Amino acid sequence: MSNVSAGFRLVRAGWVLVREGVVAALPGEELSGLPKFGWRMARLFTRRRALAYERSDRLAKAVVRLGPSYVKLGQFLATRPDVVGNDMALDLATLQDKMHTFPRAEAIEAIEASLGRKIGDLYTQFGDPVAAASIAQVHAADAVHDGIATKVAVKVIRPGVRRRFFQDLESYFLAARLQEKYIPSSRRLRPVEVTQTLAQTTKIEMDLRLEAAALSELGESTRDDPGFRVPSVDWERTGRDVLTMEWVDGVKMNDIAGLEAAGHDLKAIAANLIQSFLRHTLRDGFFHADMHPGNLFVEANGTIVAVDLGIAGRLGKKERRFLAEILYGFITRDYLRVAEVHFEAGYVPRQHNVAAFAQAIRAIGEPIHGQPAETISMAKLLTLLFEVTELFDMATRPELILLQKTMVVVEGVARTLDPAFNMWKTAEPVVGDWISGNLGPRGMMIDVRDGARALLTLARQVPELAARTDRLSREIDLMAEHGLRFDETTADAIGKAEARYSRWALWVIALTLVYIAWKLI
Repeated sequence: MSNVSAGFRLVRAGWVLVREGVVAALPGEELSGLPKFGWRMARLFTRRRALAYERSDRLAKAVVRLGPSYVKLGQFLATRPDVVGNDMALDLATLQDKMHTFPRAEAIEAIEASLGRKIGDLYTQFGDPVAAASIAQVHAADAVHDGIATKVAVKVIRPGVRRRFFQDLESYFLAARLQEKYIPSSRRLRPVEVTQTLAQTTKIEMDLRLEAAALSELGESTRDDPGFRVPSVDWERTGRDVLTMEWVDGVKMNDIAGLEAAGHDLKAIAANLIQSFLRHTLRDGFFHADMHPGNLFVEANGTIVAVDLGIAGRLGKKERRFLAEILYGFITRDYLRVAEVHFEAGYVPRQHNVAAFAQAIRAIGEPIHGQPAETISMAKLLTLLFEVTELFDMATRPELILLQKTMVVVEGVARTLDPAFNMWKTAEPVVGDWISGNLGPRGMMIDVRDGARALLTLARQVPELAARTDRLSREIDLMAEHGLRFDETTADAIGKAEARYSRWALWVIALTLVYIAWKLI
């Protein structure tokens, strides 16, 4: 029955997309056969007034009609141009996570339930909402710390959002399974795995304790960084449904006129933003993955303060080395080394030819050389790189796609502040320092040290591994002698699966008979 209800919700979502003109805005003239017929039918059912809007506006209206969980889905897919295409990803990136506020009384109820204390014991003053998004809204409040009253920002989960999201999530999984089954070419993109990633990231985003932990971690790693910080967390007033943090006084980075009026050096802010992002990515392997200008404030002294850390990205040491060697290879025009890195990392299947892949990489790199540095976009370079890797069956790497999306956003913000922004010159101190420290002699010594630790850990586990091997050998001997046997739990699970399949088949038969009877009448 859950599949049936998910199917109905999926049909409703499709109908809304049709009525709001989203399907009609797709390049249907390039289609043929049944898909083109469906596109033409969608145009017939599109609202007339929707035809007057741009595609991004149609998409925004459709998503707002579908509700908060579809806003979150749209924002997530904006990070996956490999799945939805670059044009659609750009349209989805324009979705504003701005929803209607919910009543202050409901926010107070959620806070008291989460923290187990009365609102008056937590805050001396609790104001109306100042901003609302798909998952939560923010209130201004006052709290007492060490006898001193301070202004704080209180983020509260939207009532009922978890139940609504997990209902819609069933529809997302159904769509992903159908896509994998009937569109073989899409299997490389792993739509079910993409949906699982959405489910996991949103679960994390809906537990505000985890966002608080991310703020705390990023705050520690950037404590000594010049010109960048995140708000401090009030752990006493933070729970699953509520996050209390320092109130930030500053100018939003999308307010260019406000920044200029405050006397800020926009070029210096742009450089600081890029260098901070690359420092977090390469040095720490942990970065703010939602750095749009609405989440960035500039304080009076020029310090950038990043808020809303519901989405964070992580890169392992291998991925960081991969990124640094790619950038360095493009700078030095060593395309063969760039190709070799892909194969060494296991990103491109071994059946492909390294030299042929290097040739494809050269097609990206050569047009860059000879251009003015300020016109070369690092984000565009990575986008082109992932498009080429698709030709060589490179499997989707979610962590790299999230990095690419964040870099596109951050570089776009920097160019808004400084139209003549030179990405490569600005990035050189950070990237060069990381390369010298991790790919040179010092990096080799670190690798040797890490390898020695790994060998020591393995040596400690040898007795346990030997015991496991002995048990496995005895189990194999028993299976060879007596055959494969199921325990009661496994047999019961198989029985339940068969029963579910039978019930589903009965529903299909029943609905078919009803349809036939209706047609006969």
